[in-house]
Amino acid sequence: MPAPTNGSLGESTPLLGSHRENEPKWKSYAKSLWTMVWGTLCSNYVNVLLVFVPLGIIAGKLHWSPTAVFILNFIAIMPLAALLSFATEELSAKLGQTLGGLCNATFGNAVELINKVDEMRLMAASLLWLHAVSIVALQANQIRVVQASMLGSILSNMLLVLGCCFLAGGIRASEREFNATVASTMSSLMAVGSAALIIPATLYSAISEQSDHKIPEDDPNIQFLSRGTAIILLVLYVLYIIFQLFTHHEMFSDAEAQEGTDDEEGPKDGDTLGPVAAMVALVLVTVVIAFCADYLVDSIDAIVETAHINKTFIGLILIPIVGNAAEHVTAVVVALKGKMDLAVNVAIGSSLQITLFVTPFLVILGWIMGRNMTLHFEGFETVIFFLSVLVVNYLIQDGKSNYLEGCMCLGMYIIIALAFYVKPEDASGNLGSSFFAKLF
Repeated sequence: MPAPTNGSLGESTPLLGSHRENEPKWKSYAKSLWTMVWGTLCSNYVNVLLVFVPLGIIAGKLHWSPTAVFILNFIAIMPLAALLSFATEELSAKLGQTLGGLCNATFGNAVELINKVDEMRLMAASLLWLHAVSIVALQANQIRVVQASMLGSILSNMLLVLGCCFLAGGIRASEREFNATVASTMSSLMAVGSAALIIPATLYSAISEQSDHKIPEDDPNIQFLSRGTAIILLVLYVLYIIFQLFTHHEMFSDAEAQEGTDDEEGPKDGDTLGPVAAMVALVLVTVVIAFCADYLVDSIDAIVETAHINKTFIGLILIPIVGNAAEHVTAVVVALKGKMDLAVNVAIGSSLQITLFVTPFLVILGWIMGRNMTLHFEGFETVIFFLSVLVVNYLIQDGKSNYLEGCMCLGMYIIIALAFYVKPEDASGNLGSSFFAKLF
């Protein structure tokens, strides 16, 4: 009888991988778990800072000095935001739009949209952590911190991130081009958002000038105007989503085409975590962020007294820079590759989401929670916001960018940071007739 040929049915030698079939299931699960954990940890170099997460929680639990609690939890937010971004990308690569809506209801975010528009996927994580910090601060009745973090996130994306993108894009080319129509549409909505903040501040000043005493922050007229304005802004945001994804989808095709030209090397989104693992990661990271945000907010008052830094500077400059670090790096890397449409959409789109969605949402949430969260920002802050929108509108209206325009944005942001650093916490900045009389 002839010997069986290699690969025939008579071959009795076991295949190389046959021993894995007899491997215990617990060992297979352990290997899979380790692969997912290791892949997640290696997804971003910022994750080396995860060591500060348990240190921050321990510091808050054992009531260490407020300075130590603030610094440790302050640094811990950065890798947590990166993990949140990674888990969101993995989830969006697997789930469709319908199941994404469930994530939106659970996490209070626009995850159901991130599978169709890549820049929204890049912004989703920053919105998640921003919700966590702001809701904790709102629950603690830290209204000034909430308002400052909202405005700070808008300014950091609109000036700091956009400036870095223009600067990075101008390193390898004298001039970069992007879709001016899309950028103008988003900046026009930003102008509407800035007007929505100026109107309550102007109304507050008008009422104050007619009264002999200081108008309280919980004035029913200001609350009524803020809540009505918040509802209108949310409606505008929904219309903008419809405009972007359905009725005028072709206008945003440039950014999506740029996203599709990413390098083929390296693992693709969804290869590391499955849908269940990504959901579990989202829940776990969100819970940890809530703990760190709680300790961070509780230590702010002590930091203000000991370090002599006002709350507005902490909420407007420090927290947004660290919390949005992962998104900032992603936008700059994209700009370095010359994909300016995607970079501009991330920078201005993030500001737009916070202006039209997150801030109005917190006003409505404060209404439900019985907190006096309104759209009445201080006059100095509203003027800064309006001037920033004005500067950005001038810079993007031609659809071209260079390193000088990037330096303009960065210079504007540094000037604003210096202004809020030296601004006294109790300084009044209402937009009354006397303000404009002195201005003009």
